Amino acid sequence: MAKVPSSVVAASGLVGGYGVARWTRQRPLGGVVLAAAGTAAARQWRERAGSGAAGALSLAYVAAFAGSHPLAKKVGAWPAVFGVAGAVALASWAVADRRG
Repeated sequence: MAKVPSSVVAASGLVGGYGVARWTRQRPLGGVVLAAAGTAAARQWRERAGSGAAGALSLAYVAAFAGSHPLAKKVGAWPAVFGVAGAVALASWAVADRRG
């Protein structure tokens, strides 16, 4: 069975977490989605690229989440979320997914 690429998992966590929080009006529920996807992606990063890369990509994932908030004030919520999700997906692909 083929695994979903970690880049897709990470981007989906950022987009899905925001979407769930917005549509349900339950921010903690969005946080659960964000954390679950981040954990799944981190496992894949560790398996594919090692602990150091997994740590760096996990930091990028958290920074993207945090950075989307001030960015949203400039470009809007959805563009900010899609922008940071794309950046994390690109980093994840470059570091972990393209190898295998």
